[in-house]
Formats: sequence, C-alpha cells, structure tokens
Amino acid sequence: MAHKFAELTFTRTVKRVQEEMGSRSDYLPHESGPERNKLLRDRERSFIEARDSFYVASVSETGWPYIQHRGGPAGFLKVMDPSTIGFADYSGNRQYVTTGNVLANDRVALFLMDYPNRRRLKLLGHMALAGPEQLSILEQLHDHDYGAVIERGMIIRVEAFDWNCPQHITPRYTLLESEALRASREP
Repeated sequence: MAHKFAELTFTRTVKRVQEEMGSRSDYLPHESGPERNKLLRDRERSFIEARDSFYVASVSETGWPYIQHRGGPAGFLKVMDPSTIGFADYSGNRQYVTTGNVLANDRVALFLMDYPNRRRLKLLGHMALAGPEQLSILEQLHDHDYGAVIERGMIIRVEAFDWNCPQHITPRYTLLESEALRASREP
C-alpha cells in the first residue's frame, strides 16, 4: 500500500465498514503509487514545531487506550530528522501512565491541532524513552527558555502520518491569538 497511514489503519474490518458505508472506492487510490506519508517534509516540520500542545495516545497492558495532553512552549515538540520527533518530558502530575505504557507497548498515536486554522495532523509511531544518561539527546530536546526540570526525553519514530479534513474542527484561540485577532480588527 502506498499511503502508510492508510496501510496501518485500514484493516480488513475497516475496509469492510468502508464498503458497507459506500466510501471504500474513495480510498482505493491510497493503495497504489509510491509510498507516501511516512517521511516528514517541510510542511509537517513547520506545523509540528509551531505547536504548543498535542495529544498522545498509548495502550496499557490491560488493552485500554490512554490519551494524554502534552504542552509546553511553541516548538517544544521537535523534528529531529524526517522520521523522528521528540520532546523533553518535564515533571508533571507524576502518574507516569504514558511512560509505563510505552515500556510495555511502544506504539503511540499523536494528534496535533491548529484550531484557529482548522488543521489537524495525525501521526503513528513507536516511542522510546531517553534517560538522564543520554545527555546529547536531552540537550537536543531541551527548551532553554523553559524553566521546568527534564525527567526524560520522549523519542518517536514516525511510521505514518495523515492530514485530516477540517470539516468538524471548531476554531478555538489561545489568549495571545485572540488578542492578536482583536488588535488586527481595531482601527
């Protein structure tokens, strides 16, 4: 299959449902041609590095999905190369659910949202942890203007990504975005 995200997500059962619902023919072109949506390009890099938050899903040993919101200064999620992204994991509520989950099953899914522009990037990958002994990796992930203490690095080898339809994304704005929008409308 050419489209890596479709290859990983369009299982036999998904294809059967697409057939039943009449959308299967829309996705057949995804299954031919050169491989795509595996390596991050400039478009994905600039989108990823502009985010100040994202959602990450992992799966527990009991089979239950777990979704966590991650946030930091814009650019805290870094593109390390065309198939790798990472971020510094700063001390938070100290539950370590995502950390524990990826030790047993390294598969993760990320949702990166741009609410004002109604854009969404979905990524599938394998997450590895970088400990305090891996100083060069932690230095690459460190946000020098952010005062939080790094506990570990989270490195994600991207397997596939997909840009999603904006149809049902409700525009939302940060305080800075809403202030800039208001200022642009004032005479």
